[in-house]
Amino acid sequence: MNNIIPETELILNSNGSIYHLKLLPENIADNIIIVGDQGRVEIVSNFFDSIDFKIQNREFITHTGTYKGKRVTVISSGIGTDNIDILINELDALVNIDLKTRTLKKDRKSLNIVRIGTSGALQKEIPVDSYVVSTHGIGFDGLLNYYADLPSINENELSEAFIKQTNWNKNLAFPYVIKGSEFLINTIGFDMHKGITATAPGFYGPQGRKLRLSPWVEDFNQQLTDFKHNDLRVTNFEMETSALYGLGKLLGHQTCTICAIIANRVIKQYSKDYHPTVERLVQIVLERLTK
Repeated sequence: MNNIIPETELILNSNGSIYHLKLLPENIADNIIIVGDQGRVEIVSNFFDSIDFKIQNREFITHTGTYKGKRVTVISSGIGTDNIDILINELDALVNIDLKTRTLKKDRKSLNIVRIGTSGALQKEIPVDSYVVSTHGIGFDGLLNYYADLPSINENELSEAFIKQTNWNKNLAFPYVIKGSEFLINTIGFDMHKGITATAPGFYGPQGRKLRLSPWVEDFNQQLTDFKHNDLRVTNFEMETSALYGLGKLLGHQTCTICAIIANRVIKQYSKDYHPTVERLVQIVLERLTK
């Protein structure tokens, strides 16, 4: 009886579906695409040959269908690592917990989870309307610090190098660094720009933007641009990857983030129209994920 997960920890709806996503195990595929923007779910599923399931709850919209004979799910996460925490834990519960008995399944399943996002480049040589695949996620958000097994997956050498080179403020969360799935990075992002993606807990101050409030670290973006460890640089800024990579690795899933670069923060350039760039990326990911 001690192995049964309590109702307060694994919350289910009246029909047995997982609480926030409102999904049952049969509603998702093994290949999953995550988008932040709810409107992008339909952009992805419009490329499907057929759609057999749709549902929405809050910011979480899910479409499952087939693309060239392979089953694929696309789901929106909304913005931020807190939503990724909900999304990845509940996706894992759907495939690795028996929701009826509230017990862990003996045989664990690994999902392929690819995030398609938009992002700002932190290196001047990465042009607007290009693509970056994240070899690592560096988290300034603090989310993974709440999980006991973080030390077992953190790239300690990279974290320590970053703390030293940036003279990291001890009042801020520990900057953890997690590797993405080499399999997915090589399968989908082999011809793209590669590097460390910085994940911020906000859009303005945490990403060095100044409106009426000044960021704690005035030259934060320059510090990120200047950081280098061996041949690794920080390539871009966004708000989800560190949590995706961390939770994915702890739970045994393959995770990868690919971002369309819609701005270059170094040369202060913004895409004239990034929507065609995102649509091309969707097609690339679908083709390569389902091969």
